[in-house]
Amino acid sequence: MEFIPIAKPYIGPEEAEAVYEQIKSGWITMGKRVAHFEQMLREYVGVRHAIAFSDGTAALHAALIALGVGPGDEVLVPSLSYVSSANVVVFCGAKPVFVEEDEQTFNVAPETIRKAITPKTKAIITVDLKGLPVDYDAMSEVFADTGIPILADSAESFGARYKHKPVGGQAPVHAFSMFANKSITAGEGGFVTTDDNELARKCRCICNQGQAERYVHVMIGHNYRLTDMAAAFAIEQFKRVEWFMAQKEQIAAFYNHAFEGNALLTVPHVPAYATRPSWYMYCLRVAHEVDRDVMIRLMREQGVDHRLSFPPIPLQPIYREMYGYKPGDFPVAEAIFQHFVDIPIWVGMTSSDMEKVSEVVARSAEQARR
Repeated sequence: MEFIPIAKPYIGPEEAEAVYEQIKSGWITMGKRVAHFEQMLREYVGVRHAIAFSDGTAALHAALIALGVGPGDEVLVPSLSYVSSANVVVFCGAKPVFVEEDEQTFNVAPETIRKAITPKTKAIITVDLKGLPVDYDAMSEVFADTGIPILADSAESFGARYKHKPVGGQAPVHAFSMFANKSITAGEGGFVTTDDNELARKCRCICNQGQAERYVHVMIGHNYRLTDMAAAFAIEQFKRVEWFMAQKEQIAAFYNHAFEGNALLTVPHVPAYATRPSWYMYCLRVAHEVDRDVMIRLMREQGVDHRLSFPPIPLQPIYREMYGYKPGDFPVAEAIFQHFVDIPIWVGMTSSDMEKVSEVVARSAEQARR
């Protein structure tokens, strides 16, 4: 039986050839390829600065340092995200303060953010969960009213569009990932985009061991550099980003039609401002009368993969140990997590793949009805 995975990177001979040519050149660390990749990003997103990093967590961490977050500070973080969104706050010696999400979009809502702000709040991290942009105009109003900077964790939303503009220039600073299941990949990798000259200067300095110039260290930095080998790979991926997005839009449209009218499965909610999600994941909400865990077991038995991404961060063992969180502290995030499931969506899926996924998912939901 053929097994359909949750995600699968689309890699062609172009990537292999580009990496091989870079290796043959003899220059394999950060250099001209990285600079070229950053230029491509700047032009695509429409920002003054793009700084490449070794991975998305490094990009997020550097951006937080550049914003001046340190010991004694608090940073607001969505409770539903990958754990790195909170870990980077701890790396800075600050405290992550978790906030609940909107039940329709799974993203943080401005009104929830406003209620959580205290005199210790130094920054606000938003997350474009599942590749759906947050309401950036509303978040910009929070920034304008409070002066607290927004750091957009856009790890999952490269290629998405907010009000017809590429995501990456809406917040003061965005951090992206190039992990294997992201919009474009280099295996690992990440980047920061911003229009702020000083933030960009600091991010670039932090990325390269705090150097303002060779062996002149003006900050405590990190070795967060992207290699030219990885950049060569990423450049070839980047050339296809619009095609990647179009392919995923077609798959999402197929699923929307397939599950339309199914009382047991609710398709993703896409607000009008999100003129194009990146469709990092296609997330279904499962009705209460369906045993979600039985449903996903049945899916796997029939050859269809799934993900339950991500459990609420404050309920992760380390965060419960550090801060004393317990089940029930974040009822909205917990309820969302208990009733969603990500299903396969990746460039290269065939019509028969999509048909099998939609049929197996619908059948499994019906068989798992309580």
